[in-house]
Amino acid sequence: MRKTKPKKRIILPDPKFGEVQVTKFVNNIMLKGKKNIAFSIFYDAMETVSQKMNEDGLQVWKKALANVTPSVEVRSRRIGGATFQIPTEIPADRKQSVGMKNLINYARKRHEKSMAQKLAAEIMQAYKEEGAAFKRKEDIHRMAEANKAFSHFRI
Repeated sequence: MRKTKPKKRIILPDPKFGEVQVTKFVNNIMLKGKKNIAFSIFYDAMETVSQKMNEDGLQVWKKALANVTPSVEVRSRRIGGATFQIPTEIPADRKQSVGMKNLINYARKRHEKSMAQKLAAEIMQAYKEEGAAFKRKEDIHRMAEANKAFSHFRI
């Protein structure tokens, strides 16, 4: 790239738990700049999780996020007229954002009444290593394992 890389923005910790990771997650939930609504969705989901599981909601969420975070992914690379799926390790910041986005996207596709209930259900499933977001991580890892033979083409 010719241009300089943009500076990383400083993300402030959230008001309730004081965690930067929570703010990043809420930023991914947020639609059309409605951050207060996104925070209320997240906090309601945490309340639901802590009531149903009799554990600290934040710790359950962190474990669930760790369970759905992939460590490798496949990238397409064109070599000699053929396109190969090459397994590559994911950088730490991208790893976290991929896990968050998968958790949120599969929560949105659930069939509960409110987004807070959908998110809570998906978090509890991910905590137990079940659910669509966890399955997505397993699929990503399976594809990387299947294409391990092409890892010598790594970028």
